[in-house]
Amino acid sequence: MADLAPQLRRSAHADFQADGVLAAARTLRRNPRQVAAEVVAGLPDDGLVASAVVAGPGFVNLDLTDRALLAQLIRRLGDDRLGVGTPETGVTTVIDYSQPNIAKEMHVGHLRSTIIGDALVRILEHLGGTVVRRNHIGDWGTQFGMLIQYQVEHPEPAPDDTGTMGRLATLYRLARAEFDTDSAFADRARRRVVALQAGDAGTVAAWRNIVAESTRYFTDVYDRLGVRLTDADTVGESAYNAALPAIADELERRGVAVTSDGALCVFFDDLRGPDGEPSPLIVRKRDGGFGYAATDLAALRQRVAELHADRLLYVVDARQARHFRMVFDTARRAGWLPATVPAVHVAFGTVLGPDGRPFKTRAGDTVRLVDLLTEAVDRAREVVAAKNPGLTGAALDERAWQVGIGAVKYADLATNRTRDYLYDPQRMLALAGNTGVYLQYAHARVRSILARADGGHTTVDVTATLEPAERALILDLDAFADTLAEVVAGHEPHRLCGYLYRLAQTFTTFYEHSPVLRATGPQRANRLALCHLTGDTLRTGLHLLGIPTPDHL
Repeated sequence: MADLAPQLRRSAHADFQADGVLAAARTLRRNPRQVAAEVVAGLPDDGLVASAVVAGPGFVNLDLTDRALLAQLIRRLGDDRLGVGTPETGVTTVIDYSQPNIAKEMHVGHLRSTIIGDALVRILEHLGGTVVRRNHIGDWGTQFGMLIQYQVEHPEPAPDDTGTMGRLATLYRLARAEFDTDSAFADRARRRVVALQAGDAGTVAAWRNIVAESTRYFTDVYDRLGVRLTDADTVGESAYNAALPAIADELERRGVAVTSDGALCVFFDDLRGPDGEPSPLIVRKRDGGFGYAATDLAALRQRVAELHADRLLYVVDARQARHFRMVFDTARRAGWLPATVPAVHVAFGTVLGPDGRPFKTRAGDTVRLVDLLTEAVDRAREVVAAKNPGLTGAALDERAWQVGIGAVKYADLATNRTRDYLYDPQRMLALAGNTGVYLQYAHARVRSILARADGGHTTVDVTATLEPAERALILDLDAFADTLAEVVAGHEPHRLCGYLYRLAQTFTTFYEHSPVLRATGPQRANRLALCHLTGDTLRTGLHLLGIPTPDHL
């Protein structure tokens, strides 16, 4: 018979359902139920399958024996990786995420890129991949000439000068206001950009001070969020400045870019503006300057040629979809992005406020990310203190951070990244429902059970008879590796969130129907083994999302 490779999926009608027989029957030009019957008849009698029946137009429903499920439980208990392989071994992924701008405070718009990117980094690394993190910050351009020139002309301290990022933000607003209203100042600021690009010592020193102050601030925010970005991962636009003329020359020489109205542009047959005219990617502007399109192309070429990327991921909001399509297309036409290297725009939606509109302050300003995180931790402190009145001082502060930051991350990651989502602190800190707090509490409850049992989870009796709730929990635990593979395939962390939530619910049902601490003998040992594996799976899964897992809440 032809080589069949049916896909096994969980089913409401059996433990698994094989659904590849229908396609095989079409290839063989045979009745699918007859082919399914031959598959059932050909299954080995090895004690793994309790029943196999043909269902519907040609599906095969499979139920496994208790012995097979318990043997799988033993294998996972004895594996530090919980049955998860390393399919990403040998694959280098360069992932671009967070991307704040120098001299500007991070706002709520940076939240999703940072959190989603960090989760993907953790999962890819866990699966054995080599991951190069890139925080592509905006540290070059006209705004720096504007800011440095304003500092030169106004050396006195700015209002609310505290030596923090707030000082730079204030200076930036003042400089922008003068740039927009004083044409003479604007001219001086542009000349300062030329001085910066020419390497003028004083201008470069001022620029470096601004970058250093901003970087310290970014590091503090990343520490608050508990993400893996470091100074070493930061490569700003300025790093590619020297390569931009060669980028433009090569694109023109290869015929990928052409001069149009004084600018060097790349055109696309299927991309046009509202007026029906071609919508180009501008590599070099009419005044000879370069924009972020040229910088993105230089970064992409360097990541493939020098970092040897096998995969490029850009975690940037959905509004940049057109830009990245142009950049990727241009790079492929130039030969910088081989067909064997996928480049993916990992797009995400907007964070919305309680009114369903883009999240703003009452004054209409963009919400500062630090303020959002502070509010989440403060609210979490109230929740934790109410649940555990004996927790005080530094211990309470740490638990509040674990719960508050975990709640913010989970609310973001549990939402399909392509969708907008509503930022609702009250809901995200709820102890019930699909929240990070619920999962942290589920993990803590498992640890509490094991602590009260004082061990006893190392032995599994494979001759025991499983109850339905026990079978369901083993089957859910077995899906961990497949879930991580799905996350990587679609760059969708919400699939891991959904899996962990279902696992916590399945464990709750198990605990209600299959008492652990009151059980005796082999049954008690088996149930403690299930608790142990559930706790480890919840802890590992939440860790891959960047969410802390305290043993107590």
